[in-house]
Amino acid sequence: MTQTVETPVVPNRELDSQEAKRVTYIGAWLDGLLSIIKVAVGFFVGSAALIADGIHSLSDLVTDGFVLAAIHYGRQEPDNDHHYGHGRIETLTTLLLGSVLIFVAGGIAWSSVDRLLSGTEVGAPGALAIVIAILALISKEWIFRYTMRVAKRLKSKLLEANAWHSRSDALSTAVVLVALVGAQFGLGWLDAVAAIIVGLMVGKVGLDLLWESARELVDTALPETVQQQMHDVACSVPGVDSVHDLRTRQSAGWVMVDLHVVVGPKITVSEAHEIGNEVSRRLRHEFPLLTDVIFHVDPEDDAGEGDPSRLPGLPLRPEVEAALNERWYKHPVWRTLNELQLHYLEDKVSVSLIIGDAVHQPPQCLASQLKALASDIEWLGHVEVMFITRAASSAMR
Repeated sequence: MTQTVETPVVPNRELDSQEAKRVTYIGAWLDGLLSIIKVAVGFFVGSAALIADGIHSLSDLVTDGFVLAAIHYGRQEPDNDHHYGHGRIETLTTLLLGSVLIFVAGGIAWSSVDRLLSGTEVGAPGALAIVIAILALISKEWIFRYTMRVAKRLKSKLLEANAWHSRSDALSTAVVLVALVGAQFGLGWLDAVAAIIVGLMVGKVGLDLLWESARELVDTALPETVQQQMHDVACSVPGVDSVHDLRTRQSAGWVMVDLHVVVGPKITVSEAHEIGNEVSRRLRHEFPLLTDVIFHVDPEDDAGEGDPSRLPGLPLRPEVEAALNERWYKHPVWRTLNELQLHYLEDKVSVSLIIGDAVHQPPQCLASQLKALASDIEWLGHVEVMFITRAASSAMR
């Protein structure tokens, strides 16, 4: 029976960047066209609200330029100066756009409160201004939905921020439309009330974007449920005894993870490394947004013990061999030694001596003798002696 494994779609950065640029270019052309039309018609019919809305559309064109620059530089591959890529450029630009939204919201609310309190009269604008406002509203709402759809698919906070900026323009146009229609019927005060509500809505969006960008800049981890899923995937790999110190962070929608993988204490380095590689493969398969996976292989579970580089270390092979040679050089086991294996376990150095079959004593007895001769070495752990036949020794050579 053949089982089909569904392979997740891995994001293509170049294609994603092209699509992000395409939707932003469309929005920029639309913002430029609407800005010209709104300002021109506003001057023609004498509508200050429509002129102000045109200037707002012009501000959208400026932010579109910021977004295009961020997409171009933020989605470039890692280089000599940015080993982890340029994703944080998108994050910083999202932070900037969130701030712009808050200022826009404040401007809308402030001017509206001022008009409401001062009782400023709004003259009848005529049908042309109302039609222009309706078309602008439809256009901006369309570009908002289009941009947001692309942003959700690419998981781009930057595009999402720009989409909400387009929505703020649509909402301000809706306010202008209410003002224009109200002015036609002598209800100019509706403009101020609606604008205050819109200002609060836009401000909330800006605050949300600021919060999300700030969380990313300070390396906030993925949700606990996602971390647990990653832990379970890593533990499912054959040869993995346990996983600890799993850490995650994000950058412009991409995810980075590092973790410690506990394997058998006496397997070879190459086998342990391949087990880690398989952990990395399965994580990337299950979580396509992973852009960087770093694993550390442990021969025992040292979770919670802190960074080993900050703790006193054990002697390495040259020092170990020198100390053992000083105590064992007369022993027949040491003279017939084929291989010396070191195992750093439980804060001790355990040794396995592989020797030829010329020493005719039980291995347990030999190990006890060696242990007694080196009893003064505090870091020496378990001592093990293993025999190897001459035929096997020749085959190994």
